[in-house]
Amino acid sequence: MMTTETDPTGVQPTDSAEDAAVGDALAASTSDASLARTILRSAEIEREIDRDASRFRVLTGDRPTGNLHLGHYFGTLRNRVLLQQRGVETFILIADYQVIADRDGVGPIRERVYSLLADYLAAGLDPETTTIFTHSSVPALNQLMLPFLSLVTDSELRRNPTVKAEFEATGGRPMSGLLLTYPVHQAADILFCKANLVPVGKDQVPHLEQARVIARRFDERYGRVEAAQPVFPPPEPLLSEAASLLGTDGTKMSKSKGNTIELGMDADTTAKVLKKAVTDADRTITYDPVNRPEVSNLVLLAALASDRDPHEIAAEIGDGGGGTLKRVVTEAVNEHFAPIRARRAEAAADQGYLEQILARGNARANEIATATLDEVRSAMQMTY
Repeated sequence: MMTTETDPTGVQPTDSAEDAAVGDALAASTSDASLARTILRSAEIEREIDRDASRFRVLTGDRPTGNLHLGHYFGTLRNRVLLQQRGVETFILIADYQVIADRDGVGPIRERVYSLLADYLAAGLDPETTTIFTHSSVPALNQLMLPFLSLVTDSELRRNPTVKAEFEATGGRPMSGLLLTYPVHQAADILFCKANLVPVGKDQVPHLEQARVIARRFDERYGRVEAAQPVFPPPEPLLSEAASLLGTDGTKMSKSKGNTIELGMDADTTAKVLKKAVTDADRTITYDPVNRPEVSNLVLLAALASDRDPHEIAAEIGDGGGGTLKRVVTEAVNEHFAPIRARRAEAAADQGYLEQILARGNARANEIATATLDEVRSAMQMTY
């Protein structure tokens, strides 16, 4: 773990463009070794969870920009439910404030928040054990941004991989102050509840480093309330072997492209969407993600939905062609999601129930955030 005053790449913070370039090069040269260590540590954490899940608290979440789809389900939702079932205390953030980081408005935000909540419940997240809350409902969480911003530099934020990725997604529009400070807001999300685990994919590991840096720098600059432990435990990444699904057009799955299958879609709509899915001219179905990405994506979807090996499914279809493949995928998806869709429809139809769950989650998050902010003020000698 880092012990010197460095940015997330391990380079001394500076406003020099030359030093920034050196920092990027150094980060690239050390990323493989860092990932290898993360993989080993993540496997160790999995074993520790099996021994005593009560030691861990997870924070993860989503921006309410639209309905969740199969990529979200197989990529993250199933893993969250598994962690919950294993006894890990889980906090799920509906990041409504982050919607305006790179947009002029929030859109139908209220509708999307409750739709997201219905998706969570349908997937199996249990509000009796999992805390589901919204950014805008937890003032003390957002107030942590002020002391946290004192611990980072402008140059660090501009080099941060989260900022770079989010800025590239804006299509080149001017960067807002909220987007620039996005990693600090993420750190507040994680640290307000003292989460020590954050589920991430391999490409997201660097994004967690800012929270680790802020936790350490707060300890170094402002000190502790209790001498034996820092105010903020350094959060660790928990690597998830998330399935990477393409959209039905063979490109990256995205709500904005209309190439997704939403959790709430009915069976007939799902069949129509999959019927238009891109394949290729070879009638023999194989699972070869490198050379046949579109066909392999459909095979993988069928495998995930039926909990089978994709090579086995491809072999069974053989020379049945794209038509048979689409039929197999449609049947597997509709069978797997039938009970999930039923639960979602039931939850979405009961607005009062959704409001009750969110109110309870927000109250729980506020209680924790207020206690954390009080501790922060004590450490900073700002109790009056």
